[in-house]
Amino acid sequence: MKLYRFLSEDDTSAFCHKVTDALNKGWELHGSPTQAFDPVKGIMRCGQAVVKEVDGIYTPETKLGEH
Repeated sequence: MKLYRFLSEDDTSAFCHKVTDALNKGWELHGSPTQAFDPVKGIMRCGQAVVKEVDGIYTPETKLGEH
């Protein structure tokens, strides 16, 4: 099955670490990163979609972060 996750974080090194961790766990980048202003926090936020092919059958209970 193919899994999809959208990672987001404030525009700090924490975002890069989150994406790097996913890549090192076998996830692959999907599309371009995004960036948007969060008016509530008054900061920029980043996002990146990642995908991963794994064995099994998808259900809504699938824990995406555990793969």
